[in-house]
Amino acid sequence: MVLGLRVWELHLEGCHSLKEKRGVLLPLKERLRRGRNLSVAETAHQDSWQRAELGCAALGTDRTVVEESLRAADRIVEAADGVRILDTMTSYR
Repeated sequence: MVLGLRVWELHLEGCHSLKEKRGVLLPLKERLRRGRNLSVAETAHQDSWQRAELGCAALGTDRTVVEESLRAADRIVEAADGVRILDTMTSYR
C-alpha cells in the first residue's frame, strides 16, 4: 500500500476577508475530493485572509496510480481562479 501526501502553500490574491477565502477554498477542496477521491484539508493559516495551506492525501496499491492522482490534483489547484501556488511539498510512504 502506498500513501502519497501533497501540500500546497497558496496565495489568495483577491481575498479581503475570511468569508472570501472560504469562497475560494471550499469549491477547490470539493473539486479535489470529487475529481480524484482525495482527502483534503486546510492545514495552516486558517486566520489569514490571503494565505492558505492545503494538504491532500491519496492512497493506493500502486505508486504510479497515487502519483497520477497527485499530479491531477496539482492541475486542479493550478487551474483554480484566484489561487497562486507559492510552494509544494510531496512525500510518499
